[in-house]
Amino acid sequence: MNFEHLLQINDPENPLIDTLTRDQLWQGLLHRVENPLPFLPGLEACTILERDGSTLLRELDFGPAAIQDRVTLAEQDWVRFAIVPSEQHAGGSLTITIEEPEPGFLFLRFAYETTLAKDPNSEERAYIEYVKSAYHQSDVDCVRIIRTLAAGGLPK
Repeated sequence: MNFEHLLQINDPENPLIDTLTRDQLWQGLLHRVENPLPFLPGLEACTILERDGSTLLRELDFGPAAIQDRVTLAEQDWVRFAIVPSEQHAGGSLTITIEEPEPGFLFLRFAYETTLAKDPNSEERAYIEYVKSAYHQSDVDCVRIIRTLAAGGLPK
């Protein structure tokens, strides 16, 4: 299953939304790479196993399950989390891209690639819709945490 959506970060025409700079948004995404605990409910620990330029290999400890993911960064542009396939997890990826179609209008595009069925039956379709909803909520929470970080609300 492939699933993607956009979340608007800035809207210069709406004074009720606090404006973030591209750098604040990027720093929030870097925080998610270096310290994913606030972003991933149930995550108990994250260990960076390797670091090579713009790529990291991490181990994510969820208690009963541990997975590894490879994180690739393109400075101020995008970050990609690719789960290393294992007996515990079939793999998949999430790419978060900063988009700025006009000056001052910032968006985050979340693009998921999973091993879920491409042509699901009706039972699988309901599960896929549930997964999409969970991904969307997680991404809304991600933006909320980035806004909190930008306001100095969480320890760096």
